[in-house]
Amino acid sequence: MLNELVSGHTHDHIDWADRLALLRAADTLDAPAQASIAERLVAKLPPHPTVIDLGCGAGGMSTHFAQALATRDGGTVILVDATPELLHEAERAVRSAAEHAVRSAVDGAVGPAAGGAVRSAVDGAVGPAAGRAVRSAAERVVGPAREHAIHPAVDGVVRPEAERAVRTPADGGRQAEADSVQTVEVRAVVADLADAGLPGLLPAADLVWASRVVHHLPDQQAAIGTLSAVARDGGVVALAEGGLNFSCLPWDLGVGRPGLEDRLQAAQAEWFVGMREGIDGAVPMPYGWPIALERAGLADVSSFSALVDHPAPGPDGLTDYVHHHLSRLADHGADFLTADDRATLATLLDPDGEHSLAKRRDLYLLGVRTVHHGRRT
Repeated sequence: MLNELVSGHTHDHIDWADRLALLRAADTLDAPAQASIAERLVAKLPPHPTVIDLGCGAGGMSTHFAQALATRDGGTVILVDATPELLHEAERAVRSAAEHAVRSAVDGAVGPAAGGAVRSAVDGAVGPAAGRAVRSAAERVVGPAREHAIHPAVDGVVRPEAERAVRTPADGGRQAEADSVQTVEVRAVVADLADAGLPGLLPAADLVWASRVVHHLPDQQAAIGTLSAVARDGGVVALAEGGLNFSCLPWDLGVGRPGLEDRLQAAQAEWFVGMREGIDGAVPMPYGWPIALERAGLADVSSFSALVDHPAPGPDGLTDYVHHHLSRLADHGADFLTADDRATLATLLDPDGEHSLAKRRDLYLLGVRTVHHGRRT
């Protein structure tokens, strides 16, 4: 666990800690697509794999890696980010998801009553707070004395801090099934993805994942080379980059000139060009992501996409997400929008205004996440 939260340096000069609410909301709405991606990638891995999420943000994707591992043979999820505030939130979210998956697996193997007995026994032995921490690594063990350590990280150093044994009596014919349930271990490391020494800080991984982070680094091709070096021989490197822009607004909003969202996306594209140009030491990468993976020496390079589709009126939280999303676009695109479009945005974002987003029932979310992957040889 991090003892002190201090904003980390980012090469793109973006305050990522300030975007935590937006990242959380996006992870919630992306959950079905993320779960599908996680299942597809984890299916490629050997038993008890190590999955490293580089630039993990708020941890949304790794919650699905943890859940996918829990349904198989268990494994380890290592979260890496340069922003301590985000890493702290990611560790909390992924540990919670792992614990929930563990509880479901225990209950499924021995029944809810026996699973509850395991949790009560742990809490009684070490206290409720410590019990929750221990369960995130050990609750899935049901049977004769077994031990599993939790390894939180402080300032990038992974350290064992707790080790407990869980003992329960056999439960008839279901004991063998319970014994087959494995642990999901969660670790957190503060590190910079642009650091060429990153592979020396991390164990070799069966899956290296980086979602929409490489394009924020100075030398994208070099960064992919570093990511590839983190993977073990035969390991998978997967990047979520590109895809299709997300849409959320009707073409005619009843205020301002129709087609606002198209102009916002064009303004965002102009901002992105400027963001890349403003990164110290930025190196052009004038080719697509699959070519970049091949140039990093990866084999069997391919891509697939996952649809994010929430038709109007959308699930709970959609309006808040759209508000955060448009607020960010308004900030990024201010220099590339007309005065009329800026005024329309201000009207939509005004919670008390006649045309407030909060009063609309026609907001939606539609877009595509694309994953490019290859295997280290």
